[in-house]
Amino acid sequence: MRRVFDAIHKVAETDATVLITGETGTGKELVARALHNLSPRKDSPLIKVNCAALPATLIESELFGHERGAFTGAITRKKGRFELADGGTLFLDEIGEMPLETQTRLLRVLQEHAFERVGSAQTVELNVRVIAATNRQLEEQVRSGMFRADLFYRLNIFPIRLPTLRDRREDIPVLVEYFMDVFSRRMGKTVTRFRGKR
Repeated sequence: MRRVFDAIHKVAETDATVLITGETGTGKELVARALHNLSPRKDSPLIKVNCAALPATLIESELFGHERGAFTGAITRKKGRFELADGGTLFLDEIGEMPLETQTRLLRVLQEHAFERVGSAQTVELNVRVIAATNRQLEEQVRSGMFRADLFYRLNIFPIRLPTLRDRREDIPVLVEYFMDVFSRRMGKTVTRFRGKR
């Protein structure tokens, strides 16, 4: 974890794209928040997108926005998450779930710092730092054709791998003490010992 903290401090002040990997529950979103809060962009928005939670039919509209009449139900122009994050940070969680067609558009945004809203030919320029996260093995997805190799290399500028708790058991006593203190104060009780099964 000290190596992780050192990596966060090393890259936070830059605009480098960061790819955070690790199993579910290892704290990828916390790392993304720390990167944003320690960066010169900290006073600008941090916009989060869970790529796994968005249907494939809506993800481009959510990321890039759309013009009025671009599709059925598009009754007004809508800004996408990229525009909302302009000047700040866009956190793309579960990037491994992104459809291939959207990966192509994302690659162009990362290369050109510009995009078009769905249903528009007008180019919108922007200044956004992208942080991506996944619990998948993107290298394997690249080999199987599920993830674009060029996008992977564009995202993997500065990788941060989060270890699981089972790989750092020495942290468990510290975490137990921390949570014991938090819940003691929350419940108005004084708890000084914790007895667990061995």
